[in-house]
Amino acid sequence: MSREILLLVDALAHEKNVGKEVIFTALELALASASKKRFTDDADVRVEINRENGSYESFRRWQVLADDLIENPAAQITVADARAKDLAEGDFVEEPLESIEFGRIGAQAAKQVILQKVREAEREQILDDFLARKEHLVTGVIKRMEKGNAIIEVGRIESLLPRDQMIPKENLRVGDRVRAYLSRVERGGRGPQLILSRIAPEFLSKLFELEVPEIEEGLLEIRAAARDPGLRSKIAVKSNDQRLDPIGTCVGMRGSRVQAVTGELAGERVDIILWSMEPAQFVINAMAPAEVSSIVVDEDAHSMDVVVDEEQLAQAIGRNGQNVRLASELTGWTLNILTVEEAAKKNEEEYTSTRSLFISKLDVDEEVADILVQEGFSTLEEIAYVPMSEMSEIDAFDEDTINELRKRARAALLTEAIAKEEKLEEASEDLLTMEGMDDATAHLLASKGVSTMDDLADLAVDDLVELTNMDAERAKQLIMTARAPWFA
Repeated sequence: MSREILLLVDALAHEKNVGKEVIFTALELALASASKKRFTDDADVRVEINRENGSYESFRRWQVLADDLIENPAAQITVADARAKDLAEGDFVEEPLESIEFGRIGAQAAKQVILQKVREAEREQILDDFLARKEHLVTGVIKRMEKGNAIIEVGRIESLLPRDQMIPKENLRVGDRVRAYLSRVERGGRGPQLILSRIAPEFLSKLFELEVPEIEEGLLEIRAAARDPGLRSKIAVKSNDQRLDPIGTCVGMRGSRVQAVTGELAGERVDIILWSMEPAQFVINAMAPAEVSSIVVDEDAHSMDVVVDEEQLAQAIGRNGQNVRLASELTGWTLNILTVEEAAKKNEEEYTSTRSLFISKLDVDEEVADILVQEGFSTLEEIAYVPMSEMSEIDAFDEDTINELRKRARAALLTEAIAKEEKLEEASEDLLTMEGMDDATAHLLASKGVSTMDDLADLAVDDLVELTNMDAERAKQLIMTARAPWFA
């Protein structure tokens, strides 16, 4: 029998092009499965085959677990059991078991286990070979459609293109040859499966790599991409060779290169813009074809106010906000579109608000407040902690005035901090410790009169969003958590 096992392993490993270890493991599982049928309870059996001579031994085993974790006494024992002496939780106790004869085990069951393992190993091997080639842009033929999803054969691998990853309104049919981007690999009960996408921004980048040899050669780089699938997209390109025009190179002779990409994307219009390491310049480029008058950058909020002339407003926003949305996705900045008039009004409001803050908190007159605002100060923190050398450059203030302003700013900040602590103390313990809550949000809610979980539970999602400016999804989760005790 031992010789038969070795011959079987050799034959299957050669026929299926998988490692011998896979076959040995499958045989051990098959023998263990057959051995378990001797027992009426759910015993745990392990079989070990000697890789050199083909002999095998069988063991019944029990895992050592804590008392409260025992679910199957036929395969688990407690730490207090005599058999678990000197063993730790998670270890196994084994006792030899008479091995069944290889020729008399359920041949069909053994064959199924072996074939299943072999199939899994084959799929893994094919997948590993495929992934080793790093082919993220794949081409295959649609074998069948299942519930709107396309099952595509890529080489010898079955892949899935979900309905929500297809370009809207494109009509794919069985037999069509399609390109897609390999977004991820899922390992499920049926083995590994490639999950494809035709709407991912990476698909757009890979298509340009295919059409533009300079990208593969490293002369050009695609630094970012954003898409409204099937309608419009933007890519940001950078040249690593000063002699090369990155936009013209991607467009190609008479637009041939960009047209080839557009044809693959069901007519999706592609804007090719120049990447810049300066965020403001990058945003100006990304807003094309709209022309930008000026930009105000807010580093803390990671946002920019993009100012355009009235006649440029519609183009800057785009149909249904498409242009500004794609520019925002491309650059990673939140963009607010303003006309020149709106920007001037906003600046005036901010100026007035900041001046009023300084007059109130620093107890100074309008003239001093105006100087501070005109010198670029917008918060009490800046006045309190900006280096003395910077404030000394303000000609209108002498050293005594500067020290007095810094002292008053720090006192105002301390008063605000104490007030915040008092407000936070007003928040109940259940609100502070509620799942998903943080101190800042609890403090904000308490300052608005919402100091307990019951107060929060009584709110509607829209009310909470209005109070805190948080996104609707988080507001919904917090309210549902607060209401959970109602249904307990």
